[in-house]
Amino acid sequence: IEDRFREAMAGAYVALDRLRAEGVVAGIGIGVNEAEMCVRFAQAGSFDTMLLAGRYSLLEQPALAHFLPLAQQQGIGVLLGGVFNSGILATGAVPGAKYNYQDAPPHILARVADIERVCDAHGVALATAALHFALGHPAVVSVVLGAQTPQEIERNVAALSSQVPTALWADLKTQHLLDADA
Repeated sequence: IEDRFREAMAGAYVALDRLRAEGVVAGIGIGVNEAEMCVRFAQAGSFDTMLLAGRYSLLEQPALAHFLPLAQQQGIGVLLGGVFNSGILATGAVPGAKYNYQDAPPHILARVADIERVCDAHGVALATAALHFALGHPAVVSVVLGAQTPQEIERNVAALSSQVPTALWADLKTQHLLDADA
């Protein structure tokens, strides 16, 4: 990792920064799945955007401590990928649900089931809550969604067109299912 980081900053970053300065490209960024690496890159260079996959979601928020405040301070537009954590926040805690590209372990299934119970109590589908949550942080400019079927695209459009009651977030925090600072 250290070798790749040095290579990126000494090679690709220098070239991209030059292209940005020349007006050939409008902006430069990186895409990773670790919030800590986003912090390292943000501290080492000047980036316009960063794609972070899976580390700021309804299920987990490690990017909240350092990366998202830094991105907001530096004006880095954050794109979030993996907002369904490989699918479990779209399917719910069902047998075979995926988390980090593998079958979800029992403790993740239990946590998602708890989150889903709170969502159900507010009449909000889990996937809808997951999408709205991801877009709720001021540093986040967009989400990057994939879909395997037209129905998933329709679900996502409908989810983004709906409203989520603010009481949902408060209840998730009260039950310690969401970071208090989220």
